[in-house]
Amino acid sequence: MDSAFSSGGTIMSRFAEKNSAITGVGMSEVSRGATKSVLALTVDAALEAIADAGLERSDIDGIATWPGERADGSGFSAVGCAALQDALRLEVNWYAGGGEAPGQYGAVFNAIGAIAAGLCRNVLIFRTMYEATARKTAYANSLLRAGERQAGPFTWYAPYYTYAAALQQALYFNLYVHKSGIRPEQIGQIAVNQRRNAALNPNAIYKTPITIDDYLASPIIATPLHLYDCDVPIDGAAAIIVSRMDVARNLKNPPIRIEAIGSSMRYRNSWTQLEALDTQAQPKVAEMMWGRTDLGPADVDIAQLYDGFSFHTINWLENFGFCERYGAKDFIDDGTRIALEGELPVNTGGGALSSGRLHAYGAVHEACTQLWGRAGPRQVKDDPQVCATSTSGGPLAGAMLLVRD
Repeated sequence: MDSAFSSGGTIMSRFAEKNSAITGVGMSEVSRGATKSVLALTVDAALEAIADAGLERSDIDGIATWPGERADGSGFSAVGCAALQDALRLEVNWYAGGGEAPGQYGAVFNAIGAIAAGLCRNVLIFRTMYEATARKTAYANSLLRAGERQAGPFTWYAPYYTYAAALQQALYFNLYVHKSGIRPEQIGQIAVNQRRNAALNPNAIYKTPITIDDYLASPIIATPLHLYDCDVPIDGAAAIIVSRMDVARNLKNPPIRIEAIGSSMRYRNSWTQLEALDTQAQPKVAEMMWGRTDLGPADVDIAQLYDGFSFHTINWLENFGFCERYGAKDFIDDGTRIALEGELPVNTGGGALSSGRLHAYGAVHEACTQLWGRAGPRQVKDDPQVCATSTSGGPLAGAMLLVRD
């Protein structure tokens, strides 16, 4: 560890994340139609995470989420810090929730800063989705509602009728397909692999295996995106506990160190104005993460890569350096490298494509499950210790390298 000084038994690093660790994880029931309220699901995940870390509610002195409560009927983020704090009767020194951050991991990065500032010892971080119910009772997860006046970043989309994320991302994916020469049967390996993994995950939404032929026969949503390239809206919540390292080493689980983070936005902060639309904002995010550790791509045992669309997973394979730029087509060609028994198991729990859209926190939950050796029949062999994780693609891109202590 790169230590600058030691004070009161707490090792402070030049990079603050190295003094933080994930100590517990929790997940509610995940479904396509919840029988519980959105707050009840959030409470379930939070209590499970607190208990998993060996803590009590009274030990939680910070709380964070992304993007904060949005009471707009979309189900995208129906619970914020205030509601969960009140439900659990937490007494906290610090809390934060907001959308202007490096994607879903912004909540983790904020917690790291709060711990480094001495504000907290144990931070409860959560992400709740209620989109499956919202699609039945309010409106589908479109970027805009019908009849709304366009404003802000949406004025860039409206003239081109890109009212849904799939339409927006398909434009970028088309550019990538043109430059890389990737074939549909190669793209399909992402969906096929993740469905195979989901079949071994009791919490997954879709467990029935699919073949490449099934993938190719599935409906086109927006060329070149097939149905199986798109994540699955769900009702559910995931929670993690991030603790200061000296606290973490006295809890019941081996700490999972946050070895390095990537939060760079050295681009124009716009989905439509990035300098390279086919790689989005990922390259400098990955560069930042690798610049904060002595580890490299060859040291990674497993990867939980964002898969709002399979395109993002393919991008992250390249931008993390697991293969060369536009080389993912060869890396994933027959699916063996990214399988559970392969050289780099990817999205071992099924990812958002098959397990459900928990917006990167499902991936963090799965990363910790694997690093703690709890994954049962889908457990990666040879005792994985290092996991690369990522979130989103454009201005919301973020990355974390997790290492079991």
